[in-house]
Amino acid sequence: MKKGFKPASWIYPQPAIVIATFDKEGKADAMVAAWAGIYDTNKIGIMLDHTHKTMENLKETGAFTVSMATVDTMAESDYFGTVSANRVEEKIGNVGFHIVKSEYVNAPVIEEYPFTFECKVEKMIPEGEDFHVVGTIEHILADESILTKGKPDPAKLRPLAFDGVNGTYLEVSKTVGNAWKEGRKFIKK
Repeated sequence: MKKGFKPASWIYPQPAIVIATFDKEGKADAMVAAWAGIYDTNKIGIMLDHTHKTMENLKETGAFTVSMATVDTMAESDYFGTVSANRVEEKIGNVGFHIVKSEYVNAPVIEEYPFTFECKVEKMIPEGEDFHVVGTIEHILADESILTKGKPDPAKLRPLAFDGVNGTYLEVSKTVGNAWKEGRKFIKK
């Protein structure tokens, strides 16, 4: 028997990502978002509340970086999602993290995150007062420490997913099958 629930944003996994932007004075900010994902082959889509400092920054600069929150950066990432840059300055410095300017877009790269997408805003689609932001991926940075055979390895990255049902973070890193191979047993020959 199945139990029914009211509509909710319970799709798994919801990646815990960190969005970093500069404001018009060049001050860096970071926030965590879970309502994000691949929008198209080389694009990332993120749903953002209009009150976030990040939205103001995106409108000003048209650029952002997206980093994967990891088990090793969980507390710092959670802090970025807990406090608002509208009330707290120097969020990135408060956790002891460091930034460098992206070589590809006008946005900060937070050095402590091992996997970062550098993006330009392609479009901002109004959804009521809020926005669905679509960014084109201009470049990807991956620390060599998370690579296996030259590719990002989830077991080394140890990315977090947000569990909105229970208000927890989940580690996403265990391989349980091979895409485009597991279902072949149902293909009739």
